[in-house]
Amino acid sequence: MILSCGDALIDFVPAATADGRAALRPVVGGSCLNVAVGLARLEVPTGFVGGISTDMFGRMIAEHAQSSQVDLRYATRSADQATLAFVQHIAGEAQYAFYDAETAARKWTYRPGSIPFDTVEALHVGSTTLVHDHGAAETRALIDAARHHATISFDPNCRPNLVMDKAAYRVRMDEFANLAGMIKMSDVDFEYLYGGDDYAARAEILLRGGCHLFVVTCGPKGALAWHRKAGAVEVMAPAIEVVDTIGAGDSFQAGLLFALRALGRVGRDDLAALSAAELRRTLSFAAACAAVTCTRPGADPPRWPEMVATWHRLG
Repeated sequence: MILSCGDALIDFVPAATADGRAALRPVVGGSCLNVAVGLARLEVPTGFVGGISTDMFGRMIAEHAQSSQVDLRYATRSADQATLAFVQHIAGEAQYAFYDAETAARKWTYRPGSIPFDTVEALHVGSTTLVHDHGAAETRALIDAARHHATISFDPNCRPNLVMDKAAYRVRMDEFANLAGMIKMSDVDFEYLYGGDDYAARAEILLRGGCHLFVVTCGPKGALAWHRKAGAVEVMAPAIEVVDTIGAGDSFQAGLLFALRALGRVGRDDLAALSAAELRRTLSFAAACAAVTCTRPGADPPRWPEMVATWHRLG
């Protein structure tokens, strides 16, 4: 199976009442939970690792995950409140205000020996869980237990308004990148972490370490990737009418992991042997998954029946 570890929360997204007044609508979100849901909807055996509240919002999160067949056996349920995020769209990008003090997700602790990693093909980590010292330390312990068995997938999914010390945060993100076999980040994340650095130059640095695959997503401009064996590949994004970009990057991540697994390239050694043609097919499928998500409100990744024709067409 594939595991996704990190944030699970409720997004309050902009909406309108019947008489046209502005309102907020609660929907289940959290980058790492979205990745788990996206994978499970593509019929990949997937589990979520992290803290989920037993309060009203936590029950919404659990029901949403389980309705998509996400395995919650490795999640930790607690009476601590759920994390809430309030969303505002600015210049086409979703901006977030988080309420995350003393929450179930924030207080999650990895229980050594609780997960049989010899049954896990890949472990995905990232996002808000890594901003705070506790979450970063617990995730590092999880990676240390998993990395000799599973490919480590990492997406920083930066949330600048949660970061108190940008220099220290960048050092931490670099530390997690150095532990990962595959790294995906958006162009917005890249700009926040590395400023004017060149994508290819950063890819060269990462590929000299333990990373085999580095991907940068660029919204409607598509995606770029660098691989030790396959080289550099670029794909365009499908032309669509965008409704909402929330969850698009997570759907891309889920599509990326699905495609690698379907091609037999998700394992630690198998990822190293990825060909240029396989990488192009993988990126194109991931971009198609993200595009579908952008055509509907909230983090609502596609299901396999919606994507099966695309997958076979790309083959």
